Amino acid sequence: MTAPKKTPLHGWHVARGANMADFGGYEMPLWYSSVKNEHLAVLTGAGIFDTSHMAAVTVSGPDAVALLQHCFTNDLAACIGPRKMPLADGRCVYGAFLNAAGHVIDDAIVFQVSADDFFIVVNAGMGAQIAEHLEGHLAGRNAAVADLTDRVAKMDIQGPQAANILAQLLASPETVFDRLPYFSFKGHFDPSVAQAKAVTLTNGTPLLLSRTGYTGEFGFEIFIGTGQIETLWKMVLEVGGAAGLLPCGLAARDSLRAGAVLPLSHQDIGPWPFVNHPWPFALPYDDDGGFSKRFVGSEALLNATDAPHTLAFVGKDLRKVASGDDASGVYDGQGNRIGAILTCATDMGIGWSGGEIVSIASPHQPADFKPRGLSCGFVQVNQPLPVGETIELRDARRKIQVTITTDIRPDRTARKPMGQMWTGA
Repeated sequence: MTAPKKTPLHGWHVARGANMADFGGYEMPLWYSSVKNEHLAVLTGAGIFDTSHMAAVTVSGPDAVALLQHCFTNDLAACIGPRKMPLADGRCVYGAFLNAAGHVIDDAIVFQVSADDFFIVVNAGMGAQIAEHLEGHLAGRNAAVADLTDRVAKMDIQGPQAANILAQLLASPETVFDRLPYFSFKGHFDPSVAQAKAVTLTNGTPLLLSRTGYTGEFGFEIFIGTGQIETLWKMVLEVGGAAGLLPCGLAARDSLRAGAVLPLSHQDIGPWPFVNHPWPFALPYDDDGGFSKRFVGSEALLNATDAPHTLAFVGKDLRKVASGDDASGVYDGQGNRIGAILTCATDMGIGWSGGEIVSIASPHQPADFKPRGLSCGFVQVNQPLPVGETIELRDARRKIQVTITTDIRPDRTARKPMGQMWTGA
């Protein structure tokens, strides 16, 4: 059995008493103080996450776009904003890589560094597999693929105070934060890469700063050299304490992403057709219900008439059940088993108030609102279910009633303009 790999911050985590576990082949922190404290810190202040277990792949050359258009689900020629503008330098987009059957190999974010240079972030342990998949579809195209696994470090700072904290560590923050909308980026972690919009720390260290994340809240993902990540991590902790910043583990990352209706690859998306789910923006749908381009797996998706349905749900309280093989499954009102539980987590920053879900960060929350948390996540069922439908989730210990929904945690901040989130703006 292969021992788990370690990120450059592993020693720091262990020295601070983090609860560690194997995730994606890496020994990673699940929590430090408590999952609840870390979850709430991201909603009210800020949290930092070690995400150096994530992998990266580059695609470059004159035919880089053609290769990605063939292999990636989203249409790089029509993917930005409601007007479906083309991907441009400094912008990034979410999608997936599928096999010929339309099943997910992995989801990813594609960053356009330049017209023929792309940086792709995939999940832990998936760098070599995605690189091999891309190379298998070169078919004479003039492009080069490189797996950067363990050659770049990454950390995320998420929460409403993220910009105010990070501004104290950046050279020229006003320039960096100018025109930096959601799903855009500036800079590069490799100083040898020509940069029109370089980003450096006050100590001169270069980095790639992206307005993305996996919590549903305002914040950034930071890519930096492996030898500089611990220095940056400590700098952020030092200046962020007054703003309520905490180091956060993967357990809070999971509960936050569930409340934000974000999928976990190989759990909520995986070896089944990538359709009938809450993330249609990852596919290149046109006005007629077809696709604006052909890509690996597209024909299978268009013909997947009996594909299962992945739906989001929210519970009545914080109680949750096991998911996957440890769960009995999903049942309808007549007691018929209709599917499986993919994710069941507890978003500890929300609760019911007057028949509506309210977040601890909601601007108009009731004066006496104290969230106890609500279970939430995703189920995979054999039929479409309407919003508001009640279903029952079961495991060996309990049964809980939950409701099908399209959204969970309200008043999320990820898409808010920088001018609303940085006091220096």
